[in-house]
Amino acid sequence: MSLLPSRFIYLCLHFLVLYFQLQESQQISADFRIYIENHTRNPDDLSRKQVRIYQLYSRTTGKHVQIMGKKVNANGDDGGKYALLVVETETFGSHIRIKGKESEHYICMTEKGKIVGRPDGRKHECVFVEEFLENNYTALVSAKYKGWYLGFNRKGRPKKGPQTTQKQQEAHFMKRQPKGWVDPLEEFRFTTVTKRTRRARRLKSNGKRN
Repeated sequence: MSLLPSRFIYLCLHFLVLYFQLQESQQISADFRIYIENHTRNPDDLSRKQVRIYQLYSRTTGKHVQIMGKKVNANGDDGGKYALLVVETETFGSHIRIKGKESEHYICMTEKGKIVGRPDGRKHECVFVEEFLENNYTALVSAKYKGWYLGFNRKGRPKKGPQTTQKQQEAHFMKRQPKGWVDPLEEFRFTTVTKRTRRARRLKSNGKRN
């Protein structure tokens, strides 16, 4: 009979340990979720930015988005100086800021949905969220004004946010590298194999065998 209380106490202690472990894991998960939400909601930490340079090809005009100071349009030529965009991407999520490399103005959306260029891109109205579409195009929706997209009509003029939807071709873009431009991050990703490199590798392997 004396074994029953001991076994009961052991089982109780075992369940208590499991309970505290479960509570601790849930707390860690909640803390991590809050950490991600805070970092995506406040994308102002420069240490977490990834900067890339490319062009945005407009599906509607067949040309590229360009930032000419306060004016933004989609009539830029391939390799044009105003069509080179510096895109600052946040580590968490797909929040980006788009700045003209030449004009140093950011694409922003006003409270009326108007697309303008501004020198200060720290405000939330200058943040867009990338949405990757099935047709290999990308749509850019305002992070502040939900459902309002960056879009341009056939003449390359910006459309107001309330007049846009994700399904419209006017809001579809494709990332492109300019002619003759080499992305420093892509430069070391691929190695061109020629007859000379094949011969050098073969000689090196034969030397190791001998």
